[in-house]
Amino acid sequence: MVENAADRTLSVFSMTLQQALASGLLVHVVTRPENTQVQQICTAAGVPITLINSAGTGESIAAGVRATAHWEGWLIHLADMPFVPSRVILSVAAGLQSSEIVRPFWRETPGHPVGFGPALREELQQLTGDQGARQLLRDRPVLRIAADSPSVIADIDLPAQLCLAASDRNSHAAS
Repeated sequence: MVENAADRTLSVFSMTLQQALASGLLVHVVTRPENTQVQQICTAAGVPITLINSAGTGESIAAGVRATAHWEGWLIHLADMPFVPSRVILSVAAGLQSSEIVRPFWRETPGHPVGFGPALREELQQLTGDQGARQLLRDRPVLRIAADSPSVIADIDLPAQLCLAASDRNSHAAS
């Protein structure tokens, strides 16, 4: 949990969702049935949800793409990455106009979200296991977008990481 500018305490997921919604793009969340907090946050924000007892990231991606098969592309974004700004999300989406796969990089480190164009719809719908879309990323050309901060690689798995990421984010904003 973190306090935002309005002195409200937000979960990491809430912060991530706010950035995604600020992009103005359509948002769809895939989560587990027992994750009621995420479901409540999505319902309050009017964000559609797909519930899945997933055995891995690949199945979650496949379920999300099947639920939004009419979309013209997908940005796979992790719920524990609250500092990715909406401008990065929009840059990745814009890159899909000319490339099948788009990914932001902080220096040489690949980040999120990862964008996939409509030509990959069927392959995304067939993903299984815990490797996500790694094979697609290995087999196909990826348009690399240079990120201006490490926010695209900062995931929050532990409370201490949240404090570290927030202070790192502030130091880059000041430079």
